Amino acid sequence: MAFATKHDLSSIETQEFMIPTERQDVALFVRNKRVAGLKAFASERTVLFVHGSTYPASTSFDLALDGVSWMDCLAAQGYDTYLVDLRGYGRSSRPAEMSAPAEDGLPVVRTETAAGDVERVVNFIRQRRGIEQLNLIGWSWGTTIMASFTAGHNDLVNKLVLLAPQWLRTTPSMSDTGGPLGSYRIVSRADAKARWLNGVPADKQDAILPANWFETWADATFATDDWGRTQNPQLLRAPNGTVQDSREYWAAGRPLYSPSEIHVPTLIVHAERDRDLPLDMSRAYFSLLTSARYKRWVEIGDGTHSLFMETCRWQVFEAVQSFLDNDPPIDSANELKSRREM
Repeated sequence: MAFATKHDLSSIETQEFMIPTERQDVALFVRNKRVAGLKAFASERTVLFVHGSTYPASTSFDLALDGVSWMDCLAAQGYDTYLVDLRGYGRSSRPAEMSAPAEDGLPVVRTETAAGDVERVVNFIRQRRGIEQLNLIGWSWGTTIMASFTAGHNDLVNKLVLLAPQWLRTTPSMSDTGGPLGSYRIVSRADAKARWLNGVPADKQDAILPANWFETWADATFATDDWGRTQNPQLLRAPNGTVQDSREYWAAGRPLYSPSEIHVPTLIVHAERDRDLPLDMSRAYFSLLTSARYKRWVEIGDGTHSLFMETCRWQVFEAVQSFLDNDPPIDSANELKSRREM
């Protein structure tokens, strides 16, 4: 394994929870991983992951490729790590609307609702561990959820990590196939692989995403949909709230929040072959982080939108852990004063 760990992975303990919400039919799946015997918990060493618009956190951030997941790596380094599957995804409850024909309902699980789910989980972790803040890591649509939450709750966030940040766009989202939107959409394994490798030359595809890695991810992900896994071929339902938000906000030049309202240290990680959220979005977003205590941008070659589940993933892990582990030197009295006031 290329990424050094302080602890043997066999020492990692896992706990899982179902967190209630405002709806009796909806609960949120939360997983915690940490080194066995860890007793001292701190804001700086606590992390929450949230996923993007189509696939759950439980089969991405905790996907064991070559025997180890990203959660495993951070937990082995002494971090108290959590992930949440938002409502409608993975092992969390699917709203009742997702059991009816999609055309019978309006898009479900919009960003405002998802941000409320994150707030519930953040408060659950804070109360459980007796800490004031934690680190947030979001991917794709998850960057909007985590960043908008941070903009409104800087006092609850230690550091913010954004993998492929969503921002204003001039083209439709790749998850938007056009036409009227029902409450959810249906994705096949073939759809998922084609979107994942969109724009990657054929002679580079296996080097970036080994075939068995994709199958490992797809087996785990499509198994989370009780209805979809009984279909032939297997299918996955994904809420359409994020697609509706993209049409009304991101593709209409109307941001859902202002990055300038983020005050905490912020890291952007992006891959050069990301067609979902291309380079110009990261560049524009980075320039708008005008109030962050400090900011950093890491661009990774030969990776796609799902870079942390590809062969370049060790670069992602190392960049994020370096950001979480370290702060730049305090070089002035004003900087010291501002940090004390945060």
